[in-house]
Amino acid sequence: KKKTVSFSSMPNDRKINSTAACISLMMEGCELKKVRSNSRMYSRFFVLDADMRSVRWEPSKKDSEKAKIEIKLVKEVRVGKKTPVLRSNGLSDQFPDECAFSIIYGDNYESLDLVASSADVVSAWVMGLRYLVSYGKHSPEAPGTGHPSLRTSWISSVFDLADLEKSGRIPVSRAVQLIKALNPGMKTSTIELKFKELQKASERPGMEVACDLFVEAYCELCTRPEIFFLLVQFSSNKEYLGVKDLLMFLEVEQGMEGVTEEKCLEIVSKYEPSKEGREKGYLAIDGFTRYLLSADCSIFDPQHRKVCQDMAQPLSHYYISSAHSACLLEDNFWGRSDISGYISALGLGCRSIELVLWDGPEGEPVVYTSPSAASCVPFRAVVGLIDQHAFTASAYPLILCLVVRCSAPQQRLAAQCLRKTLGEKLYLEPPNPMASYLPSPEELKGRILIKGKKLPPTCEDSEGEVSDEEEGWELARRLGQEDREAPEGGGLRRVRLSRELSELVSLCQAVPFQDFESSRRGQRYWEMCSFSEVEAGRFANECPAELVSYNKRFLSRVYPSPMRIDASNMNPQDFWKCGCQMVAMNYQTPGLMMDLNAGWFRQNGACGYVLRPAIMREEVSYFSANAKDSLPGVPAQLLHLKVISGQNLPKPKGSGAKGEVVEPYVCAEIHGIPADCAEHRTKTALQSGDNPIFDESLEFQINLPELAVLRFVVLDDDYIGDEFIAQYTIPFECLQPGYRHVPLQSLAGEPLPHATLFVHVAITDRRGGGKGHRRGLAGRRGRRVREYTSTKATGIKAIDEVFRTATQPLREATDLRENVQNALVSFKELCGLTPAANMKQCILTVSTWLLHSDSAPSVTLNLAEKYPPMEAQGPIPDLLRKVLTAYETMIQTSRTLIESADAVYGKLIQAQQAGMDFHKELHRIETKEGLRGRKLQKALESFAWNITVLKGQADLLKHAKAEALDNLWQIHNAGQSCGIGRNGSASPEPSRLQAPLEPIPE
Repeated sequence: KKKTVSFSSMPNDRKINSTAACISLMMEGCELKKVRSNSRMYSRFFVLDADMRSVRWEPSKKDSEKAKIEIKLVKEVRVGKKTPVLRSNGLSDQFPDECAFSIIYGDNYESLDLVASSADVVSAWVMGLRYLVSYGKHSPEAPGTGHPSLRTSWISSVFDLADLEKSGRIPVSRAVQLIKALNPGMKTSTIELKFKELQKASERPGMEVACDLFVEAYCELCTRPEIFFLLVQFSSNKEYLGVKDLLMFLEVEQGMEGVTEEKCLEIVSKYEPSKEGREKGYLAIDGFTRYLLSADCSIFDPQHRKVCQDMAQPLSHYYISSAHSACLLEDNFWGRSDISGYISALGLGCRSIELVLWDGPEGEPVVYTSPSAASCVPFRAVVGLIDQHAFTASAYPLILCLVVRCSAPQQRLAAQCLRKTLGEKLYLEPPNPMASYLPSPEELKGRILIKGKKLPPTCEDSEGEVSDEEEGWELARRLGQEDREAPEGGGLRRVRLSRELSELVSLCQAVPFQDFESSRRGQRYWEMCSFSEVEAGRFANECPAELVSYNKRFLSRVYPSPMRIDASNMNPQDFWKCGCQMVAMNYQTPGLMMDLNAGWFRQNGACGYVLRPAIMREEVSYFSANAKDSLPGVPAQLLHLKVISGQNLPKPKGSGAKGEVVEPYVCAEIHGIPADCAEHRTKTALQSGDNPIFDESLEFQINLPELAVLRFVVLDDDYIGDEFIAQYTIPFECLQPGYRHVPLQSLAGEPLPHATLFVHVAITDRRGGGKGHRRGLAGRRGRRVREYTSTKATGIKAIDEVFRTATQPLREATDLRENVQNALVSFKELCGLTPAANMKQCILTVSTWLLHSDSAPSVTLNLAEKYPPMEAQGPIPDLLRKVLTAYETMIQTSRTLIESADAVYGKLIQAQQAGMDFHKELHRIETKEGLRGRKLQKALESFAWNITVLKGQADLLKHAKAEALDNLWQIHNAGQSCGIGRNGSASPEPSRLQAPLEPIPE
């Protein structure tokens, strides 16, 4: 019996989930557009012959014997625009990538290029053709004829266990519960409806179901066609993945390194439900689906589930997860103070909490922010809670930001409470005057720092006056507690501060900000400033470079505008891009801004500290936060994102949408520096139930990957009122390549059970990531004038002469890298792959052509050589000759790069270090040269640009050499595993091939 499942847009609600069903559809035939080399398209009716030996089309001017392709001549079936005809400019925008496919056939590797009405039709034809190419004229039922499949046997055994009476039938209600237990996200109503449909079709109504009907219902409900299609692509028998198939999938498509057969067997034994499958090492469709949905296959890089960044840098080099009024559960002025807000914030890894102290009615200080005195929380209770929960989610330092609004006697009580309750955790050591930077999070592990005002050294009394902070007065005015007006002349307010509280402040002494020049000359590393959102926003727009430079040494805290009376949040990215470490968020307010904050701090083990991009930490570097293009020395990356399907999507909360069905679409957003901010959406999946198919490719260029965040939002097109369905936010650096499920969350950031998006992620320049869809790159490759990065004149002769020595090495470095890049893209395109494919995929593709034909020309890889040549014996067809030529070009350009990189790298570093020797003398030289004002600013900018460019280009060259060596290793590895390699010993380890270049000190 054929196993079936719904395919969303198949005509007449067609069911496709097995190769048998695909072949059945092909035999009935359907209309496809045939694309000619002149870019014209013709509608033709394509059909598979009854003997399954040929695909024919009509009408045709050729006689019927010529208007066909024999299956035995098919070399490869490609999905998407993967041939020169489909890539041509005249066609690229006329139909989506997922509606195109090509059949490569014959000894001359000709291509039949076709366009279908939907991605589902493409999937059916491609799945069927690939099966027939593997099995020739055998019918799909041929393998294991007479034996039920692994899957049928397993589902039948599940049924037998539930058949307690051993009558061969079970109650419908039990059958429904059983399927729900096997597929937890599925609605009961969906399962009940399916049983009714099948009972009606088989004319067997009643309150019980037999085994065959149960098996059929399970297969229809629980087979995801997009995963079945993936399994067929990698399976050598088209029914399940063997250990070698799974290993190939994990290495080639998922970008996993060092995968062993033992690891694959572990996966099979963990996820394959059938006993037979586990014993034989087979992963069938259900086990494969379970694996893809599991935490082992998460989109989030497992490396970032624990602390993985360097935690020994100064505190000012990290973004720090910070809360503003964390105790509030509703809004700023009508919310109620509730102690559980602190537990929640600390549980999410928050490392900076604000406490506003007020005089309490019982003579003890309180923390409260609503107009009702009854809603205040005793300060003592809050400190007890902090002591209890400070380090449950993170061992790294917690900063308590004290804003003092209480009298000196109550301040003393607060200080005593902090000392007594926190004890050893309180960091009280005075700052080291000989140091230049704050200690690291590693040195401050398990310690609590107090951020606040400090009495001047000249004050010897038990209390004194200090300048007050602006923060908190807006609230005081609303509470009617403001008894001090700002002094005349607009100066800072003065407040009384007790010595006991002052002595608790060590590394985070709050000082008022004057200007950047004063800070550069006079601010000490343990002093920090707080900026209102408005003030910080002005600096970020008007002088971003100075704000970035300021934040290299000093901590800065940005707090929300007092006008945000609804406790809404500012966009933290606006301030992160300028290096501001502590952007205080209203944790109690869900929405986009809080998603960005929560998503960002998920990385690095969710410890609340994230290392800032290197370009923001280095003492001399050129970085403009508002750059609209790529940055000097930072390699831009391309994110190719394919949104395939959604699972178990809930209805929008509070929605007045008609009926139960959602009509969802997905928005993918990139948040980062302005040059990276972008948003793309998929089409709406109409009437698709809870499991829509989107099958749409999106693409983003990321100029500063270290600061980019990807947010998925699922919205409902068929809504009245609320359109929000779900979201998930992830740092770009935490994305894993390959086929992944995105675990969707509610507006408040809570997991939605079983709700996921199935996506494919590919990042160019990164290992793995399979077949991401890179549009339009062929048109740009090599046809543009090559752009060289160059140094800029500072106007100081001695310095300019040093930087001029780097002009030639900079050109050489660009040529070495780009020549390899262009050769790689050409080779991959001729293999029918995208630039996101890896070298292993290319070699496997070529070997597949050669092994799928009786008359295949003899082509081998000589693995005895370090740079393995691809050698052909006898005459070879034109396309294969082009592939061999492109491979040879790629090998030669890679060889030139590997052998020349060290010398060019040395010259760049020499120039960079010679430039850095001038750095300490820079101010003396400026004075001597008489530079001031705009000329001085320009000279300093050009100097920083040059240092950044030299370091960046040297880093890019180092990275390119490592990539080229890795490609050689992949060629050796693939050549051995696919059988076209000869003279191969064990493939060289990447570490043995590489002679690593020394890292450049910051």
